[in-house]
Amino acid sequence: MKMKVKKIYETDPWLEPFRQAVDERGVRLSKLTAEISGAGPEGLLSPHVNNHLWYGLHKEAGSWVLREWAPGATRIFLIGEFNNWKKADAWALKPVGSGNWELRIPQIFLHHGELYKLFVEWPGGGGERIPAYATRVVQDPDTKVFSAQVWDAAPYKWKHEGPGKRPHPFIYECHIGMSSEKEKVASFDDFRTTVLPRVKRLGYDTLQIMALQEHPYYGSFGYQVSSFFALSSRFGTPEQFKALVDEAHGMGIAVIMDIVHSHAVSNEIEGLGRFDGHEDLYFYPGEAGHHPAWGSRCFDYGKPEVRYFLLSNCKYWLEEYHLDGFRFDGVTSMLYWDHGLGTDFGDYGIYFGPGVDANAVDYLGLANSLIHEINPDAITIAEDVSGMPGLAAPRKAGGVGFDFRMAMGIADHWIKWIKEKGDEQWSPGEIWYELTNKRADEKTVSYAECHDQALVGDKTIIFRLIDKEMYFSMDKPVKNITVERGIALHKMIRLVTAATAGDGYLDFMGNEFGHPEWIDFPREGNGWSYSHARRLWSIADDDSLLYKGLEAFDAAMVHFIRKNQLLSHKPVLLTADEQKQILVFLRKNTIFALNFNPTGSFGDYGFAAPEGTYELVFSSDDAAFNGQGRLSVGERHISLAQKCPNGNREFDNTLYLYLPARSAVVLKKIK
Repeated sequence: MKMKVKKIYETDPWLEPFRQAVDERGVRLSKLTAEISGAGPEGLLSPHVNNHLWYGLHKEAGSWVLREWAPGATRIFLIGEFNNWKKADAWALKPVGSGNWELRIPQIFLHHGELYKLFVEWPGGGGERIPAYATRVVQDPDTKVFSAQVWDAAPYKWKHEGPGKRPHPFIYECHIGMSSEKEKVASFDDFRTTVLPRVKRLGYDTLQIMALQEHPYYGSFGYQVSSFFALSSRFGTPEQFKALVDEAHGMGIAVIMDIVHSHAVSNEIEGLGRFDGHEDLYFYPGEAGHHPAWGSRCFDYGKPEVRYFLLSNCKYWLEEYHLDGFRFDGVTSMLYWDHGLGTDFGDYGIYFGPGVDANAVDYLGLANSLIHEINPDAITIAEDVSGMPGLAAPRKAGGVGFDFRMAMGIADHWIKWIKEKGDEQWSPGEIWYELTNKRADEKTVSYAECHDQALVGDKTIIFRLIDKEMYFSMDKPVKNITVERGIALHKMIRLVTAATAGDGYLDFMGNEFGHPEWIDFPREGNGWSYSHARRLWSIADDDSLLYKGLEAFDAAMVHFIRKNQLLSHKPVLLTADEQKQILVFLRKNTIFALNFNPTGSFGDYGFAAPEGTYELVFSSDDAAFNGQGRLSVGERHISLAQKCPNGNREFDNTLYLYLPARSAVVLKKIK
């Protein structure tokens, strides 16, 4: 007998007034599913979402076949190296109905590696275009012009299966191009041989890779996409990327993609802009089709052809590259007609009012259903700052179906506390509340900082804490109060964020060891320099520098939390002592005790705790982690059968610890 799934308004009384809106969302999704599947609201989507297998350039029965959707076109020509880039009747696509065009070419006329484009004509104009479904796009190193490329390489032979489900992922967010220590654009092979083993050693079990879809401007961090089906060729070939994914799977590491369906680059020659002369082929007509902050184009999620384009895009990346899921970028921008710009999401009515783009909600619901249908173990993560209820709840509960949502407010609060409060003002109660305040019916991924905080114009946590002293005082023999404070808080911030994480944890590459300075991609303003678009791995490997201890602490933290499966249990507050600035909480069989006090160390600090014997597993004060070594790993603490007024009254025992200033202690129950 199947258990009834509770609707999100049954578990959250604040949603009761919006019962009808939640149910209507479900009705719309069921109707669209039935339309696509042809088999009712429970029908399968995947067999009917195959645009990528029909459009674009393919081999069929001894011929090359090229198809394109361009209902506004009057003529379309295939031009390229094979015909000297000239329009000719022999290379003209023919209309085949419903705005579709087709050209069949004997295989002998097209060869692997040749460059090509379309020349699209429409009433009153025309221009070169890259096919919307092109799977390989390259840039000329001299002219900087992009072209599609015939790709007919031998099929890659996969060696490893996917690593399976990730109910509690530890995510290593990364960018292939800036992953080298050298001043260059790193390749898939560079990452596979040098960074991937490091990720494995650090304990992260999921890679989240940015900037995989082709984008004209390298400095956009991959968020201004032009060719949605094309793997960015600046990092290597499709086969090289497949080898990276395959090797990651062999290490037990899942690979998810930072997918951009929230907008498209406005470029016309490289992108989808005015593809057939019309502004609104793929995008909303008028003002709604232009993003006011990003200068990009906004998809028309209500148009069936666009839905199929984007859904097929999800399927393509999953099946072609054996990916294990997606982090959907810019979800807030998709959900609201005003893109969430300047909106204070303090009223539940905003989530269900006329400001919501229901088409986008429907698309995201369909995408999640399709992805999990293709791969039940897949991970989907929503980057949403608005907090829309149900986004990461199952469709049957009235949700949109994401597995996780990013806990984006946590990073903002760390910045606020560091910038606006003196150390003596840090409140353990406030920290606990902001790190654990989440919807009970949705899973979240927590992080202290991601790539956003590392970009030029912002500052990483380590840079906010240490600033210019990072240039002079990161050598171990150097004693510097500012650096000591920064090192201590960096460890505590990351530990308390990971240890209170809802269901997953994320780190951006290099932040684990406090990578110095910022990320600044080559641009005119910096002389097209790669100096800040790389990762200085060697400083984390240098025994004489403090970065190594920070990396060692992060690895110990990640390995311990993962090995003990702590995120499968909810954290329980034991005490939040505002006077002494001490935060202590329990997760499964582990106690985390953090003393944020900048000057006060406390001997025999007592707090209410479960009965038992606890062993000190590690602390941020360990010498191996740049600490002062005031605590001994392995020492045991036995709770006493006495009621403690300090802390959680649920427990009848008291545990006493020595808590040095600005340090964190991790104890595991052994009896």
